[in-house]
Amino acid sequence: MTDSTTKKRRSQHWFSGSSKDNFIHRSWMKSEGLPADSFDGRPVIGICNTWSELTPCNQHFRELAQRVKHGVLQAGGLAVEFPVSSLGETLMRPTAMLYRNLASMDVEEAIRAHPLDGVVLLAGCDKTTPATLMGAASVNLPTLLVSGGGMLNGNYRGQPIGSGTHVWKFSEAVNAGTMSVPQFLQAESCMSRSAGTCMTMGTASTMACIAEALGVALPENAAIPAVDSRRYELAQRAGRHIVDLVQRDVRLSHILTREAFENAIRVCGAIGGSSNAVVHLIAIAGRMGVPLTLDDWDALGRDIPTIVNLMPSGKYLMEDFYYAGGLPVVLQRLLQAGKLHGQTMTVNGQTMAANVAQAECFNNDVIRPLDQALVQQGGLAVLRGNLAPQGAVLKPSAATASLLQHTGRAVVFENIEHYKTRIQDPDLDIDASCVMVLKNCGPKGYPGMAEVGNMGLPPKLLQQGVTDMVRISDARMSGTAFGTVVLHVAPEAAAGGPLALVQDGDTITLDIETRSLHLHVTDEELALRRSHWQAPAEPTSGYLQLYHRHVLQADQGADLDFLVGCRGDAVPRESH
Repeated sequence: MTDSTTKKRRSQHWFSGSSKDNFIHRSWMKSEGLPADSFDGRPVIGICNTWSELTPCNQHFRELAQRVKHGVLQAGGLAVEFPVSSLGETLMRPTAMLYRNLASMDVEEAIRAHPLDGVVLLAGCDKTTPATLMGAASVNLPTLLVSGGGMLNGNYRGQPIGSGTHVWKFSEAVNAGTMSVPQFLQAESCMSRSAGTCMTMGTASTMACIAEALGVALPENAAIPAVDSRRYELAQRAGRHIVDLVQRDVRLSHILTREAFENAIRVCGAIGGSSNAVVHLIAIAGRMGVPLTLDDWDALGRDIPTIVNLMPSGKYLMEDFYYAGGLPVVLQRLLQAGKLHGQTMTVNGQTMAANVAQAECFNNDVIRPLDQALVQQGGLAVLRGNLAPQGAVLKPSAATASLLQHTGRAVVFENIEHYKTRIQDPDLDIDASCVMVLKNCGPKGYPGMAEVGNMGLPPKLLQQGVTDMVRISDARMSGTAFGTVVLHVAPEAAAGGPLALVQDGDTITLDIETRSLHLHVTDEELALRRSHWQAPAEPTSGYLQLYHRHVLQADQGADLDFLVGCRGDAVPRESH
């Protein structure tokens, strides 16, 4: 970190001087009504906005951007807002994850190409957080992230309901015959009541918490509701802080250290965070040049108790989490137990420990003491074995304890279309002890690794009162979902992994204690099956072909191979 007064800022290469290029750059910017002293060397701050009407979670970002601008102006900077690809998991097909890497390229190149000294990232619906952080990490300017916040708590017939979580529950209830279709449809408006992301501990809330745990977001960023005035106040303070970061030349690499990533993994376990955080955090670390693997997730998170009592692992919602004290309480309790690096630096200029020293808990049922945890070992479990040589993950806090050591007969679905057809068959040979296996839904397979891993159970078993079964796939699962679900099996089926070779009737053993996932089929039989296996056809055009050829497996973050690694700080490009 250096005093930026000793060197020329990036923006000054565009705006300071009397050359033809300087003339052009200032002249066009003045057409927006900017006075001449806007270009007197003050920091130019980009506000990277993922607003879109096709991303309902981020619908309030125009107002958030205005508050950031006010903060930048108050601190003596020049604020310029720019759009990037917006990724809304609610509407995009087959999945927003297919476009996470593309959006990160949009963010990276927009920052590199423009006269920006620092950036504030506005992110909400879950893929926008990793996409913007991945893009910004590849550029390594002073950066600060502002999350959009969760929507208001859902309420249906006087009972709290969680976005995503209750969709699965209500859908299963309809299939079981315990909820009518009109009741199901009535719940729609009761669930999504305002701007903001899922108010459960889904991927969006998880990534907001992880941003705060990494130190790249301000304290309390994770939990303030989207429509709470304090969300806008935080955005304005973010505008002030980004100017300070530029003036002190505090780059993203100074914040996103190995210790910061270790803190984020442990926090993910404590909050009962989404399994999607694995692929996102590994991808962000890869862009930053920080080594991070699946083994780190298991080693660092295994002894972390889940103390945040939120759906889908618990019973409360994000509003309740904020009113109980929010993430600072979680950080404080982990620090007091010696489970976090307290000296990591954060974007407000303070250490993690200093930021949470005065945190208070106002509801010990929402944020439990460590000795009263929901789950004593709440970190994501990383499984290996002959069915997942490169690993797979399971979220113990959302699983059924009695199924965490289980052996059963495989019922196989070759792809999502096969599943949708076969699961409705009343003659399907399946019972509660079986293991449901879904293939070809990984990064290459769907493509994009859609959130279909939490396969709905067969209606005939739901009607018998069965509520959970072991399910295994190379897909992802929504962070709002629940169940004993093994995800991210690597290598995936479409890449020729052992998952591609599983057949109906095979025996599979899941054992969380030993972290193993074993297919009881001989090596000789697997070799014979492999000799008959054919890879799926490659997409023929556009981004899909680029993605299919270059996407990495889930254990490596599912980034594009040519984007991984620290490619150096952004420097001014030559003018035209």
